[in-house]
Amino acid sequence: MGARTPPLRGTHEADGATFTDFGGWEMPVQFEGIRAEHAAVREEAGKFDVSHMGEIRVRGPDADELTSRLTSNDVSALDHGDAQYAAITNDAGAMLDDTVVYRLPESDDDDLLFVPNAGHDDQMYRRWTDHRDEWDLAAEVENVTAEYAMFAVQGPDAPGLVDDLADADLSTLSRFSAQYADVAGVECWVARTGYTGEDGFELVLPAEHAETVWDALDCRPCGLGARDTLRQEYGFLLSGQDFDPETNPRTPVEADIGFAVDVDHDFPGRDVVADQLEHGTDEVFTGLVLTERGVPRHGYEVRADGERIGELTSGTMSPTLDQPIGLGYIDTGYAEDGQGVTVVIRGEEKTAEITTPPFL
Repeated sequence: MGARTPPLRGTHEADGATFTDFGGWEMPVQFEGIRAEHAAVREEAGKFDVSHMGEIRVRGPDADELTSRLTSNDVSALDHGDAQYAAITNDAGAMLDDTVVYRLPESDDDDLLFVPNAGHDDQMYRRWTDHRDEWDLAAEVENVTAEYAMFAVQGPDAPGLVDDLADADLSTLSRFSAQYADVAGVECWVARTGYTGEDGFELVLPAEHAETVWDALDCRPCGLGARDTLRQEYGFLLSGQDFDPETNPRTPVEADIGFAVDVDHDFPGRDVVADQLEHGTDEVFTGLVLTERGVPRHGYEVRADGERIGELTSGTMSPTLDQPIGLGYIDTGYAEDGQGVTVVIRGEEKTAEITTPPFL
């Protein structure tokens, strides 16, 4: 099967984008250059086509129960228009994915939308429908990923930029809240969420109107390359790289997102995760800054006094700091800010210092 493509694949190519495979999708990695796109988001605003993210809609009287029993957070806590970050775990407590769950506002019935990572929509659709049938719950589950485009508009100028195109006052929308609004004349689901550490919005809209909204957003187009350096500066997890159920299984506590866990409700692996929240873990996700030349990368070993104490899962040269930064899992006893460690790069130990993200 060929790669999936976003609705504006041709538009991006005409705008000079280069492409990469991401979760089975052919997505723009950069337009004019990662550093320029990264700087635009930190200093002004940038727009990302993130239509590779999945959209699964869950409706009906048991939609809450089904989704709560499959995610680490309690969906019943959501009011209409609220968003909630959560992990999707297996029976061992290991993360299959992370997601944002929205409660949609237009229905009196339970009506939820959640966003799996790229390439996980089919897997999560099957997980939800299989458990719905096993638990005999009344919920309609629909994979609507192909019907929608999704854009992220991020940066200090992003709220004003989107607000000027909307028929509603989106500037008052609080963090992790969402509502429907017409943007450039197209009804969009507008959420004050994002993955860059900056203020801004994520827009979900019908795929057939993608070009209208994209063209109306008057800011620099950015690719997934800048999205990756931006998220690393804030220490945000990347599914499939910073955790993976097959190659690097990690619980939410190990991945340092215990804030997205509510142990007062049941979910797969709940007892494992609750025990870790109480007693801690052997390793924890944290960051480091290299203090000599080199660029840390995924898979590089971290040492202390010549002994292995962990491994990096992400790394880059921070465009904002102009310093090499890394993220990964370190023995908990060494995960204190200021702890001196080394990173093995091409056989040489490079000095580094543990630094809890965000790095900015």
